[in-house]
Amino acid sequence: MNGQSTPKQWGALWLDVNLATLAPIVPQSYGAIEDGALAVKDNRICWLGLRRDLPGETPTDIPIYRCDGRWITPGLIDCHTHLVYGGDRAREFELRLTGVSYEEIARQGGGILSTVNATREASEQALLDATQPRLKALMAEGTTTIEIKSGYGLDIDTEAKMLRVARSLGSTNPITVATTYLGAHAVPAEYAGRSDDYIEFVCSEALPTIAKQRLADVVDAFCENIGFSCSQTERVFQAAQALGLPIKLHAEQLSDLGGTQLAARYGALSADHLEYVSEEGVAAMATAGVVAVLLPGAFYFLRESRRPPINLFRKHRVPMAVATDSNPGSSPVCSLLLMLNMACTLFALTPEEALMGVTHNAARALGMSDSIGTLEVGKKADFVIWDIDHPAELAYRFGFNPCHQVIKDGLTV
Repeated sequence: MNGQSTPKQWGALWLDVNLATLAPIVPQSYGAIEDGALAVKDNRICWLGLRRDLPGETPTDIPIYRCDGRWITPGLIDCHTHLVYGGDRAREFELRLTGVSYEEIARQGGGILSTVNATREASEQALLDATQPRLKALMAEGTTTIEIKSGYGLDIDTEAKMLRVARSLGSTNPITVATTYLGAHAVPAEYAGRSDDYIEFVCSEALPTIAKQRLADVVDAFCENIGFSCSQTERVFQAAQALGLPIKLHAEQLSDLGGTQLAARYGALSADHLEYVSEEGVAAMATAGVVAVLLPGAFYFLRESRRPPINLFRKHRVPMAVATDSNPGSSPVCSLLLMLNMACTLFALTPEEALMGVTHNAARALGMSDSIGTLEVGKKADFVIWDIDHPAELAYRFGFNPCHQVIKDGLTV
């Protein structure tokens, strides 16, 4: 893993550090390299390995950072969020606690549609101001890449507005923002009872406009009884692929409609939620290389009882990512570290699986594993220095932030 560069070519060096590379080529648990060193040049990792294997003399004319035995991991990646929205849904939280189901709230015009109304009414600046504190909270815990979906506009203007806000957040903060168009999130009020007509609008008008403006990196849909059928979702996939955009899917959260098999047939980057996925669906994901994105925050907040089939994912070697699903209705959380703990306590992942879920596998879920997600030579110098004695601490503790320093593109945040 050392790399081909020489010390004279380095731009900065980190010493007295333990590296949790999460790289498959390192056989140790967590891909660990203890008493290691890491060098950066031009925002890329150019050398890493055991300190005793450093080539030549340590240069004296570059910044050298001594980490006092701390651990470095790749920058954390939140690969599924709905971070941009207007208003909140605290009242619905109260209703659910009295026994009203999430599905019933949605059928009564609440749920997603109440957030749609608030988001449509909010100005672009208001959305930016409301989202910034949520983003800052995630960044403070070591998140260096985040996916942000639209889906609370359900018309062209508001969907574009949300995606512009997401792009702006990426350009004004030291974080990479991947944007996802989620027009097929719910049927807006103006299309009530005409879901097929709305899907036609998404495919023939909204999606081409969003693509022409280059506002979305990926296209998503909500395939569910309270969302859209498999046949409607397939139309969205076909339209996305015709425009050269990759896809992902909200699938099998509340029931098994076969969305995962559909996602697999179309080569989706990921299928997300998956509490009700069948073994047939898991096998299809494995064959197609679809990442399973687990969202324990929504599982917890909605007080669900059926968890995703973790052992089936292990059996079929489906990579598991973990994300916040940060949104106002079912997962109002802005802590990816908390999701590590919940992935272990609620879904029985190991701490190493959970950490892989917010680094290596999260990068795969975004189609970005060539550049981020592990500590390897040639990848972006996005990493976090932690005040911990072992990587398992990141999942073990909750309500605790041991982030010592974040490095983004080789620079200290």
